[in-house]
Amino acid sequence: MSSPIVLGIETSCDETGAGLVRDGRLLGHAVASSMTEHARYGGVVPEIAARAHVHALRPVIAQALADAGLRLSDVGAVAVTAGPGLSGALQVGVAGAKALAHALAVPLHGVHHLAGHVAADTLEHGPLPDPCMVLIVSGGHTSLVLVRDLATEPVVHLGDTLDDAAGECFDKVARVFGLPYPGGPAIDRAAREGDPHAVAFPRPLTGPGHDPYAFSFSGLKTAAARWAERHTPAAPPPVADGAAALQEAVADVLTRKAVTACTDHQVRTLVVVGGVAANSRVRALAEERCAAAGITLRVPPLRLCTDNGAMIAAVGDLLVRAGAEPAPPTLAVDPSAPLERAALQPTTDAALVP
Repeated sequence: MSSPIVLGIETSCDETGAGLVRDGRLLGHAVASSMTEHARYGGVVPEIAARAHVHALRPVIAQALADAGLRLSDVGAVAVTAGPGLSGALQVGVAGAKALAHALAVPLHGVHHLAGHVAADTLEHGPLPDPCMVLIVSGGHTSLVLVRDLATEPVVHLGDTLDDAAGECFDKVARVFGLPYPGGPAIDRAAREGDPHAVAFPRPLTGPGHDPYAFSFSGLKTAAARWAERHTPAAPPPVADGAAALQEAVADVLTRKAVTACTDHQVRTLVVVGGVAANSRVRALAEERCAAAGITLRVPPLRLCTDNGAMIAAVGDLLVRAGAEPAPPTLAVDPSAPLERAALQPTTDAALVP
């Protein structure tokens, strides 16, 4: 018998996502973004994001069901992002997921957002090899982790960012360069017309004596800002060159450390996931360096790199098939949860539950 259809719900930041997965196959998904509402402020406003989720959640679920040709009654389990993310945004998703699971009398699973990004690749390329190295790169996270069985075994952290994440670096430098929000895609577009060797930006934590797997992008962000500030209104900075050089520096650091980790741990597969995995130079340089090192590279398609409900449904599907215990009715949110396991099931204080 096939596994139940899992509905995944994602509301950790400014995308409201719903997806439907069964036995590792994506049946349908839909995403609504409130990005345009945040653009005027140059970044995500938590209260606006939470309000947008309230309005978008039901239509997005209905759209995902229509995309899959299914009815709500076909859903056999619900998975929802319980953290990390914006507290108010997470609470909207968890409340909605609880209501659906209760109404349908089906199991509910809390999911770690970053595990969702890892699982997104399985929807395109099949089960993850055991073991595999995963580079998670997004607006808020940059990590190198060793993954075995995502559903049943703990995730082993080899290195994390000590300050800014790669995506955060792109966003903040884009603002200094006068590029629109979100900064990552804007930097990528501007870089196409620039020279990646025009500016000698630093490669943080890549010299002798540094942690080979740790990341730091705060200094790179500052270097790019100082480069832009040295120019005058009469002689503005060549933004395309700055964008290309910044993108090259970020891609160089990310891929260099990821390939080193694969080699050091004798892992033959590298999976690159998260919003920054959509960056054209990160993808190209990862492909080039993995090919040279004899490492298989897996990167999800662009539509699954950014936040979406399909990736959360993919984790829920893995948990269901592994026989994981569902979340209790007291499932809560953890906005700063570290990635330890795919299942994330924080609970409210039992004394506060009637």
